[in-house]
Amino acid sequence: MDKNCMGTDETRQKQKELEQYLAGLSVRDVCLAFSGGVDSSLLLKAAAEAAANNGKQVYAVTFDSRLHPSCDLEIARQVARELGGIHKVITVDELEQEEIRSNPVNRCYLCKRHLFQCLKAFAESKNIDVILDGTNEDDMHVYRPGIRALKELGIKSPLAELHITKEQVKKMALQYGISVASRPSAPCMATRIPYGQQIDYDVLEKLAEGEACLRRQISGNIRLRLHGNVARLETDPAEFMHILEKREDIAGQLKGLGFVYITLDLEGFRSGSMDIGLEKDPDSSKITE
Repeated sequence: MDKNCMGTDETRQKQKELEQYLAGLSVRDVCLAFSGGVDSSLLLKAAAEAAANNGKQVYAVTFDSRLHPSCDLEIARQVARELGGIHKVITVDELEQEEIRSNPVNRCYLCKRHLFQCLKAFAESKNIDVILDGTNEDDMHVYRPGIRALKELGIKSPLAELHITKEQVKKMALQYGISVASRPSAPCMATRIPYGQQIDYDVLEKLAEGEACLRRQISGNIRLRLHGNVARLETDPAEFMHILEKREDIAGQLKGLGFVYITLDLEGFRSGSMDIGLEKDPDSSKITE
């Protein structure tokens, strides 16, 4: 059998398993942590259809957080309108907590715990005891300390539980006709700053504005990582030539924002590059330098 056909058949089977999983939960109202990315959008689409069949509701809850660009909230609102469910926004400020503001190596765990404690409080106010999030199978094989917080709080991650990969998520999203099926991932802006460096709102805003400038000129994955006075640009290798063709314009815009040195990372975009050199312990919740 053709490998592409095998992959398609497996994805269809995973989609069927996901629909059955959510049908089993939709006998009551559920709550979903909804970012507007492809993972949570796939869950919202499937969960909303399952809930509609049973006369139940899905609350798609988005965090209005200063650790995420404002455009993420607007995208989430737009996608929620497309997919159904009841969209709610919870305003949070993770940096009110000194332990998060100091940017330790377990920052992701601390942030997830804080955010999902807020989400649990919202769910309880609606008498909901089932909360979903979009962690997928691939997330289980890289450093994701936030997963520990999800487990501690009893959050369900259907994509991970059913071993659905990111590639399969994208294929299912395309099949459903979800508008953000090809949207690049958008982790929090704190991932642009080295561990141990104090997280500052002004720096985060400058990085977000710098990435917005870059997105107007190049496509695909974009990260602007800050190392002292050096801004390191990660993007898909396919965009390297475009960047070099526009290098004077790009450098000028970024320097106009206050970045002193602008570098292009020749390894290209890779998720979690700030975690290089950190050693995980077996439970993937702690790391040591």
